[in-house]
Amino acid sequence: MVLTWPVGIGRTTQRDQASGHSRRKLLSAGALLVLGGAVTPLTGCDLFDRDDQPAPPPDPLRPMVDESLALAAAYRTSATAHPDLADRLNPIAEAHTAHATELARVIGVTLPSAAPTATTAPAADPAGALTALRALEKTAQQSATAACAAAPAERAALLGSIVAARATHQEALK
Repeated sequence: MVLTWPVGIGRTTQRDQASGHSRRKLLSAGALLVLGGAVTPLTGCDLFDRDDQPAPPPDPLRPMVDESLALAAAYRTSATAHPDLADRLNPIAEAHTAHATELARVIGVTLPSAAPTATTAPAADPAGALTALRALEKTAQQSATAACAAAPAERAALLGSIVAARATHQEALK
């Protein structure tokens, strides 16, 4: 660094005996400016920040996706076990799959590539299968109602339509 103005030693300059700055003060101020300019951009890229922030919690609608897929699997399993009910059960299974697809789109997750299997075996007789599916629908409707009541406005319409569909499914199974 070349200094082109007179820098005094002590408090005065040699040329006009006016008070000036010492060379040490100018060099230290320049060094602080250079260091400050080099460190400032680094603070914006988290070099000095610790990653102490926890991961965001899962979306509260994620259980609804899983529940819709499980319902669809239960309907398909019952339709396979009782072919005479397939015409009634397959459209409801497709509705649950459509619900799961739309919920997954809203929360930004992908559906599993393989369809889940039902967790319980269908009843041996068609009437028992319909009763079991009606009970599943009632439980699922209650959880969808609770989710709808807690959801923000932009999700309430979707959840409300799922609640209504599940109520309709219960009536279709009678």
